[in-house]
Amino acid sequence: MSESRVPFGIKALDKMISGGLLSGTANLLEGAPGTGKTTLAMQFIHTGITQYKEPGLIITFEEFPQQYYHDALQFGWDFRKLEEDGLLKIIFSDPQTALDELSKMDGKFVTMIEEMGARRVAVDSITHFESLTVDSHELREIERNFINALKRENVTSVLLRENDNLLGQVTQVTSKIPFIVDSYMLLRFVEIDSSIEKAICVLKMRGSDHQKDIRCFKITPHGIEVEAKFSGREGIMSGITHSTPQDAFVNVFGKKR
Repeated sequence: MSESRVPFGIKALDKMISGGLLSGTANLLEGAPGTGKTTLAMQFIHTGITQYKEPGLIITFEEFPQQYYHDALQFGWDFRKLEEDGLLKIIFSDPQTALDELSKMDGKFVTMIEEMGARRVAVDSITHFESLTVDSHELREIERNFINALKRENVTSVLLRENDNLLGQVTQVTSKIPFIVDSYMLLRFVEIDSSIEKAICVLKMRGSDHQKDIRCFKITPHGIEVEAKFSGREGIMSGITHSTPQDAFVNVFGKKR
């Protein structure tokens, strides 16, 4: 029997992850400010509601629901109407309250998930759990407990994490959450020929095969669209690319006739 998949509704991205995220898993989206993490999470939630009849919950530690209503409308997604219909709930909270209310079997968040039948959850952003402790071992347990609480409710979650580096190597942080989650996607800014583009890659997907391509993506008026992989370029993950030796030769001397 094939495993149940939870698609983003983005054709090329879903193909990269063999049809979608595995049902009931916790999945990390990491990127610098402006790379599109929140947009991708909103699209994941919106797709679930409108295409698969899977109610969604957004837990945010950063923005009030009104900001989500505004941002979603830029893509034609009426989150306010979806909330009125009982298919979506956006909760502005703090990390400790979210952890407490999800950990308790009769917690408010748990009750809300069960009453609305939520199948997808987005958390913006998991980075805020780092404010609860300076001890890396304790942080790992906090993150593990939070993720296990989500899995106990059998929801498929996307957890956003911030990375301060706009270009270059990924910032070293105390969080070990990439080791805890089931899949790990990285969104990056990439400099190509004095222009900034966005790249996405799947670094990890536990229990499933996935494509290893580094793909270009754009934020369009209809949401995120993932395009072809970067061809003829090296150094994508460093943020500053250069032509491969073969392409550099062709650029200088032209194609062999």
